[in-house]
Amino acid sequence: MFTPLENDDKSGKDIHEEAKSSAKVSSVKTVKERGSLTGFTLPVYNSEGKEIDTIKLNAEVFDGSQNLDCLHQAILGFQANQRKGLASTKTRGEVSGGGKKPWKQKGTGRARVGSTRSPLWRHGGVVFGPHPRDFSYEIPQKIKAQALKTSLNVKLNENNFMILDEFKVIEPKTKQAVGVFSNLKLFSAKDKKSKKVLFLTHKLDAQLKRALKNISFLTVNLASDCHAYEVMNNKKLLITKAGLVDLTQRLKP
Repeated sequence: MFTPLENDDKSGKDIHEEAKSSAKVSSVKTVKERGSLTGFTLPVYNSEGKEIDTIKLNAEVFDGSQNLDCLHQAILGFQANQRKGLASTKTRGEVSGGGKKPWKQKGTGRARVGSTRSPLWRHGGVVFGPHPRDFSYEIPQKIKAQALKTSLNVKLNENNFMILDEFKVIEPKTKQAVGVFSNLKLFSAKDKKSKKVLFLTHKLDAQLKRALKNISFLTVNLASDCHAYEVMNNKKLLITKAGLVDLTQRLKP
């Protein structure tokens, strides 16, 4: 005879989520162990989308480990620093008018009032409303570096990390630049909503800037200037070999 387990309050959804979480942890652990023992080796593609070489990533930087606490702090800090803090309201002393007492203090039977700009009145001031302020704060450099390292390892574990030998376009044309991403299978004209791509390079000349500036799904930056939020805000990461050298040198302990 079947006897149900006691104190088993988990629903099927909870069990599914727990299994999913366990599988994810196991997957990350396996990738981490593989990365720490042998290092990651990734293919290098050219602008035509063909694999021309392989490169072994630096095991000190790309080890598959993730420090989600540092990543969370860095992203919150970046978002806070982007806030302009321009929201503003006027107090009763800042609203124009209201200098004259609406009626005499006594004898009318009405409540005593000293100004038509009282917060209780229409067109009056605002109590405890927002005023321009600075939301920015400093994040320690070590936390920023650890967060960037974590974001890169997240892309590596998700298989969303690609290395390009060199971004070559004959003319500074958007069509040619999109063709390179199409060759790398990072863009398809059939997709209604393209996946966001972050392209990191060693240097940006005027010709390359002009070719890339009008691509809606693309974010372009120097490898020496990228940050954790930028990496996590895009689905795919494409980096040149020269850019990878800069990034590795920047994050090496």
